[in-house]
Amino acid sequence: MSVILPGATIGILGGGQLGRMTGMAARSLGYDVQVLDPDPDCPARAIASRTITARFDDADAAAELARDCDVVTLEIEQIARPALEAVTTLTPLRPRAEAVFTVQDRIRQRSWLDKHGFPVGPYRAVGTADECAAAVTALGPSICKAPMGGYDGRGQRRVRTAEEGTEAWKALGSGRVIVEQFLDLDIELSVLVARREDGVCAVYPPSVNHHVHGVLDWAITPGALQAPLLQHAQQVARAIAESMGIVGLLAVELFLTKDGRLLVNELAPRPHNTYHHSERGHSTSQFEQLVRAVCGLPLGSVDAVAPAAIANLLGDLWVEGDQPHFVEALAVPDVRLHLYGKASARPGRKMGHLSAIAATAEEALARVLEARRRMATRSAIEV
Repeated sequence: MSVILPGATIGILGGGQLGRMTGMAARSLGYDVQVLDPDPDCPARAIASRTITARFDDADAAAELARDCDVVTLEIEQIARPALEAVTTLTPLRPRAEAVFTVQDRIRQRSWLDKHGFPVGPYRAVGTADECAAAVTALGPSICKAPMGGYDGRGQRRVRTAEEGTEAWKALGSGRVIVEQFLDLDIELSVLVARREDGVCAVYPPSVNHHVHGVLDWAITPGALQAPLLQHAQQVARAIAESMGIVGLLAVELFLTKDGRLLVNELAPRPHNTYHHSERGHSTSQFEQLVRAVCGLPLGSVDAVAPAAIANLLGDLWVEGDQPHFVEALAVPDVRLHLYGKASARPGRKMGHLSAIAATAEEALARVLEARRRMATRSAIEV
């Protein structure tokens, strides 16, 4: 295994907040950073020595990035295969192109998990309106999802009848769709795995997560999980990362159903919103860990240093262009604010997050939720 030492250049496909935070970690470790993103005002531009403005299907631009970099990683899996392969011919791409290709399409991803024996909920892959209607009839209440993209609740439709299934298929583009049976959930959780090229792994403790309208609202660590469940979740996540040959990070989203089944929901071969609390709650943040993994450095400790929580800040808090009430929010003890440097706010857009540590995860969560409440409502607080 080759080691890429500080002073080298790391390329990042994607310049959103995850690319920005990865780049900040890389800079702290002494690496130069270059980024490719279609948005000329992407958040990572502020920390990159060079930003290539190009689409994620532009193989020539991806090759241009790769020529200047000692290793390339990514912050978004929706990179066209020709662009991934263009990078691979010139410099190491971590994670490898085949893993990204498998994960970026929900149907390919679910089929891969099924084939390799990992537990998933009932689903059907369909390609016509009639197939979609039949799938909903067979599965019952379901969620229809577009196979590509569709982050944060987009590209999804909840359906209960065959007729609704037909309408969902049309709304999602009248093409390939995955129909997933609606599950009665007890807990949403995720596990983050870091893996080097030589197979050395570090598995973070599970994060317990809460979504609103398909968008992550908050996450805590540790969650109130029994030790056998915690260990089982970590074992499943590690086995997936090893089977897929991941080099870098793999976030494994899981569901615990009310009847006790632990099922894999989705995979992400990159840093993950649910582990932003690793910056405060663990010895090594997910962003530094990614840099260590793709460069072949010793992986950092994933030991918990304090119970921690994060709460997402959406563009809805920026009412009619006004700034949220940051001063009031930061008066809450042990709360930190992280803004992503996005040029404009809009409803539903992730603009930043609040984090906190405390004696318990529940107390940390209470702090970030109170801080977020204060951001939205000015109150008489002494600061």
